[in-house]
Amino acid sequence: MGERYRKGLMIDTRPRLLLLEDDPELGPLMQQVLDEVYTVTLVADGAEGVTVALNSDFDVMIVDRRLPHLDGLSVIEGLRQKGIATPILVLTALGTVEDKVRGLDAGANDYLVKPFEFDELFARLRAIRRVYTGEGPFVRIGLWEFYPESRTIYSPYDGRILLTQRENDLLRLFCGHPQRTFSREQILREVFEAGDQPGTVDTYVHYVRRKTESHLITTVRGQGYRLGAE
Repeated sequence: MGERYRKGLMIDTRPRLLLLEDDPELGPLMQQVLDEVYTVTLVADGAEGVTVALNSDFDVMIVDRRLPHLDGLSVIEGLRQKGIATPILVLTALGTVEDKVRGLDAGANDYLVKPFEFDELFARLRAIRRVYTGEGPFVRIGLWEFYPESRTIYSPYDGRILLTQRENDLLRLFCGHPQRTFSREQILREVFEAGDQPGTVDTYVHYVRRKTESHLITTVRGQGYRLGAE
């Protein structure tokens, strides 16, 4: 997986990830787990990390807040000043709002507080890469991530799923009012064309559920539909 062959040579097509982490146990563990999806370069020193980042191309970076010789925030600020726009996730043991704001102000795209679950780490990496590559802002629906600007929803299990324009408009309506239950008639007026019948709403709800999960849109008996996956 993540590999293809050209003229007898094996080519690694996985996205490249730079991991700056100096913990002698956590760093290698993260490298091993992340290697399932990414080609990982592990560096344990802040100053060396800047050099590596400036001389190689990476698709995403993880930077620990506390690094020897150059702390993580200084690493991020230095890379941004050099014009490196690669999405960066900062790891920190400091979970106060002030600390998080400092990380984002330094140029990080997101932060994750230690200790963390690897499932969340993978999800956050996917999210910042999608925004960087033009998917646009997303709405989280349970474990799913919906990108209305690109008519895309990302499954926590199978990755990217493309929606039709009508499916996208339907889901956008629910996400814009996550606590509201819409009747079929209201959905028809907001999403569909004049002359479409209430059964058309049921059909497209079925289409969205088939592409995602049955509980992503909830049926409210006798009233209509609302956003689910809470």
